[in-house]
Amino acid sequence: MSLLLVAFLSALFLAAGYKFYGAVLSRLFRLDSAVATPSISQQDGIDYIPTDPKYLLGQHFSAIAAAGPIVGPILAGAMFGWLPALIWLLVGAVFIGGVHDFSALVASVRHKARSIAEVIGEHMSRRAYLLFLAFVWLAIIYIIVAFTDIVASSFVGVQELENGVKVSGGGIATSSMLYLALPIIMALLMKHTGLKLRWATIIFLPLIGVAIWAGQYIPLDLASIFSVSNPQAAKTWDVLLLLYCFVASIVPMWILLQPRGHLGGYFLFVALAGGLLGIIFGAKSIEYPAFIGFTTAKGDTLFPMLFITIACGACSGFHALVASGTTSKQLRRETDARPIAYGAMLLEALVAIISLCCVMMLSPAVIASQGGVKPNLIYGLGMSSFLQTVGIPVAFGICFALLAFTTFVYDTLDVSTRLGRYILQELTGLKGNIGRYAATAVTVGVPMLFVTRTTTDAAGNAIPAWRAFWNLFGASNQLLAALTLIGITVWLYQTYKAKWVWLVTGLPMVWMFIMSTWALAKLSKAGLTSPTGWKTPDAPTIVAVILLALAALLLIEMLLAFYKMHSQPAKELVAKEP
Repeated sequence: MSLLLVAFLSALFLAAGYKFYGAVLSRLFRLDSAVATPSISQQDGIDYIPTDPKYLLGQHFSAIAAAGPIVGPILAGAMFGWLPALIWLLVGAVFIGGVHDFSALVASVRHKARSIAEVIGEHMSRRAYLLFLAFVWLAIIYIIVAFTDIVASSFVGVQELENGVKVSGGGIATSSMLYLALPIIMALLMKHTGLKLRWATIIFLPLIGVAIWAGQYIPLDLASIFSVSNPQAAKTWDVLLLLYCFVASIVPMWILLQPRGHLGGYFLFVALAGGLLGIIFGAKSIEYPAFIGFTTAKGDTLFPMLFITIACGACSGFHALVASGTTSKQLRRETDARPIAYGAMLLEALVAIISLCCVMMLSPAVIASQGGVKPNLIYGLGMSSFLQTVGIPVAFGICFALLAFTTFVYDTLDVSTRLGRYILQELTGLKGNIGRYAATAVTVGVPMLFVTRTTTDAAGNAIPAWRAFWNLFGASNQLLAALTLIGITVWLYQTYKAKWVWLVTGLPMVWMFIMSTWALAKLSKAGLTSPTGWKTPDAPTIVAVILLALAALLLIEMLLAFYKMHSQPAKELVAKEP
């Protein structure tokens, strides 16, 4: 079977989902283009700005599409075979992830662009609001840990290709640093010289290509500079990246986040287009098995591990934070929610499918010869193979893919650190500059404790921190989606009192809650017990238990909310029109 056939049928399924199920959601939620959204009614030129959908789509897509739709599908495809991973990506994106993102955005817009946590607080209780915030902060910590370490691992070592060409991790680091500098220069020029966005884009997008090319000639190789091993160099990069997160989360958004998000959006679409062109014209065939088995050699079972290994690309709780945090303040019309939220989720699924294709065209023997499953390397090799089809040299293609990979992560790290700071300030009451710096320091400092220590697997072998924390990140992220759907289901039922609520958001809520709590329970059991009895839990295990407890308490809050609804007099159950 060819990759082209799989990619074509997948794209057709996603397009049909957008056209038909997306239209159903628009009707059920009664989207109205005539209703003034918060971006208009509360317009202030700073946070609340009505934005053209074609610009907002790129910004939203850039914010939600991090390394998740690359790493997760590659790991899961290698573990269980490409077919189960593909089915979950397609079904999950259309009927669960897309619904989650769409409903979170609409819920925020209908509540004056407030966060999903505030929506939960209004329709459930203040206690539920605080529980949800605590859960989100802990989930954010593991997002930062996983993504920081996986980027750092891209900045070390040298990869020698079959044709003898070498790609330096230090060169990728140089390109990445140049990429961070370019948006700052762009922002300063726009602010102080009056440079228009169109011309800034025309000037700085090609300069990113120059940065990709130049990086390999001036590699920032910390292992050589400081005469340390690659693992030590990676940990140094972990610290430097977290220091970057600290700075990026407290500087004004106009100087880094906004211009980089703008350029990053183009980068995402170019990477997506390059992958699709390579699949269309590359005539690649599938080498990897469609199905390997329900249990891996390490004992991971398809249920529930597939559904938390692939988080972004099928469903991601992080998307609700983006949708209700920034996107809802810029949505120009209610009807734009369908392309912005539902459409962007399906685009992310397409990114994930292209990533899965990078595994599908390799044989198990080739992956084993590379030292096992290394998602960033597999993605780089796959994308370079696709880009070579349209005349891009292999070495440049790998550098482009790895910088694209890094770019996706930067957006997530920035947003996560900033959100973590907001949440911690809300939970602790820290105010002013001191509170801002202290909350940011804690949000960055806790991940630093995890990434700087030596992480081992069950056999005591040293492994990258991101690999040890990926399952916990996936489970907490998917449980965050389930908890978001709990709040949305309560709001929808209070508003419409309709049976369709249980089908549209209720069933996805139940599925995500079962899979994520099941996975967290397995992770907790593995961290608490051994063949000889109980053992002292490590920090990830303790956090997994805390997350389970918070989820249980929020489930109780949901049941109490429904009990109160049904115990009220009938006249108080009249639904409010949105």
